[in-house]
Amino acid sequence: MLNTRVLKPADSAHSTPLLIKNLLLSGVRYERSQEIVYRDISRYDYATFNQRICRLAGALTAAGVKPGDTVAVMDWDSHRYLECMFAVPMIGAVLHTINIRLSPEQILYTMNHAEDIFVLVNSEFVPIYKAIEAHLTTVTNTILLTDGDDKTADLPGLVGEYEQLLAAQEPSYEFADFDENSVATTFYTTGTTGNPKGVYFTHRQLVLHTLTQAGMMGGLDSVRSFGNRDVYMPITPMFHVHAWGIPYTATLLGTKQVYPGRYEPELLVDLIKKEKVTFSHCVPTILQMVLHAKGAEDFDFGGMKVIIGGSALNRSLYEAAKSKNMHLSAAYGMSETCPLISAGYVNLELEAGSEDERATYRIKAGVPVPMVQARIMAADGSFLPQDGKSQGELVLRAPWLTQAYYREPEKSQELWEHGWMHTGDVATIDEMGFIEIRDRIKDVIKTGGEWISSLELEDLISTCAAVKEVAVVGVPDPQWDERPFALIVAKDGHEMSAKALRDHLKKYVDEGRINKWAVPTQIAVVTEIPKTSVGKLDKKKIRGEIAQWQEAQAPFLSTL
Repeated sequence: MLNTRVLKPADSAHSTPLLIKNLLLSGVRYERSQEIVYRDISRYDYATFNQRICRLAGALTAAGVKPGDTVAVMDWDSHRYLECMFAVPMIGAVLHTINIRLSPEQILYTMNHAEDIFVLVNSEFVPIYKAIEAHLTTVTNTILLTDGDDKTADLPGLVGEYEQLLAAQEPSYEFADFDENSVATTFYTTGTTGNPKGVYFTHRQLVLHTLTQAGMMGGLDSVRSFGNRDVYMPITPMFHVHAWGIPYTATLLGTKQVYPGRYEPELLVDLIKKEKVTFSHCVPTILQMVLHAKGAEDFDFGGMKVIIGGSALNRSLYEAAKSKNMHLSAAYGMSETCPLISAGYVNLELEAGSEDERATYRIKAGVPVPMVQARIMAADGSFLPQDGKSQGELVLRAPWLTQAYYREPEKSQELWEHGWMHTGDVATIDEMGFIEIRDRIKDVIKTGGEWISSLELEDLISTCAAVKEVAVVGVPDPQWDERPFALIVAKDGHEMSAKALRDHLKKYVDEGRINKWAVPTQIAVVTEIPKTSVGKLDKKKIRGEIAQWQEAQAPFLSTL
C-alpha cells in the first residue's frame, strides 16, 4: 500500500455521499418541462415526475417499507418502473427488478432468494403471482399496477392501487443521506444452466456508472450518441440491468423519455414516429423485429442512433439499419458489470480511413470506457499480449462491477478469481485498445485441433442474401470432436441449403478469413431460433434441439 498523503477535512465540512437521489435533482434542474411518456396512456413533465417519486416514497413508507427491505417490481417498461428505480433505493430499500419472462418456477426462486418483502404487480401478471403466492416465503404486501379502469384485484396482502396510493400522498419527501455503499438494486442473471444468480449494485456504483455513461456518450467520438436534446426510448427490458442503466443517465440529463410497455413491433415504430425518438438500445433480435415491422417499410428513421449489445452486432444488420437511415454502434457489457464496459468508437486515426474501416470498428465491442481496466488472461492466470491476435478470457476491473453473487460464495470466488472479474468471453485486445469478442468460452467450436468462433461464422453467414437470422453451435462429431451446425431463418421468398451456404462461405475460405473446417456441412432451416428471456440466442437449447432433430432425422435438415 502506498504511503499517500491523506488530509483530514474541517470539522464543519460535509462529505456528500454518492446517492441515486442526487441523479434525480439534475433533470428537473436543466429541463423541467421535458416529458416522460408512457405509450399513448400517460405523459407529464419532469417537475411532476419528481413529485410522483416523492409521493411513491411516501406511499411505500406509509405501507411499512423500511431501509434494507427488498421491494420487487413485476411490470412492463413504464413510467411507473422509472419512478420505482428512484423512489425505492432513495428511501434506503433495495429494488428487485423481476424478470417476468422467466418461468413461474424461476420467478418464485428469485423472489424467495432475494427475500422480497413488498411486490408491485402489473395486473397482467396477477395470474402468475397468484400461482406462486402460496410458496413465497418472505412477501407481506402487494401494490397493484394497472393501465385500465379496474383498480382492484384479488392480490394477497393488497395495500392498494398505485395511482390511488400516490394521490393520497404529499408531493414532497425528505430523503435522508446514508452510506453510499448501501445496496440499491438487485436482479438475477438469465444464465441457461442452474438457477439464476443474483447480482447487486450499490448507490455509489450506480452513480459512477451513470456519470461515466453520460460523459462517454456525450463527449467521445465525432458524433455525440446521446444528450438531453435527444428523445430516448429503451427497447431493452427495464428488469435487465436497469435497461442498461440508460434511464438513470436520461434522467440525469433531463432528456425526454418514452416508455413502450410490452414490446409490440408496430407500436414501437409508431412511437418512434409520433414522439420523434432519436436514441435507443436493444439486442439484435429486437432491432430486426423493428426493422421488419410493417410500419417500418419505406420509413426513413431520420438518423436515429441505436446501441446494440447483448449479442454481437454483425455487418448485415449494420447495413440493413443504415439503408433505413438508422445508425448503429456496438457496446459490450453483462449483467455483472452494471453493464457498460466498452463501446464502438472511431478515433482520429480511423476517421481518416474508409467508411468500411470505420464500420468495422463501430461493430466491435469497442474501447473500454473511462475507469474500466480490461485484460486478456490465460487459463493459468497470466496476462496475454494486447496484439489483436492473442486470445484468452476477457477479465475486468471497474468501480461498478458487482462484488459478488448474492448468497453464492463459491460462485463469487470463481467470478473474482485472481482479483479480476471473469467474463467467460474469449477475446482479443489490439494495440489501440479495441476489444473484439471472439466467442463465449462455452460456445467456441473445437474441431480438428482448431478453435472456431461461432460469432465470426454467424457474422459471415448473415451477409448471405437469403439469410434473415442465424445461429451457429458446435455439435459432437466422432472424427473431429465437434463440427459447426447452423440454424437459419430464411428471408421471405428465399430458399437455403447446406450447399448454398458452402458456396457463400467459399470466398471467405479462399481469403483466409476462415478455414475449410469452419464451413457447416449440415444446417436446419427453421421459422424461429430459440432465444433467452432477454432476446439473446439460447445456444444451450439450440444444441439440445439439434441433437433431437439429428436423432429423428428431421426433414428440415440439409446436408452436403
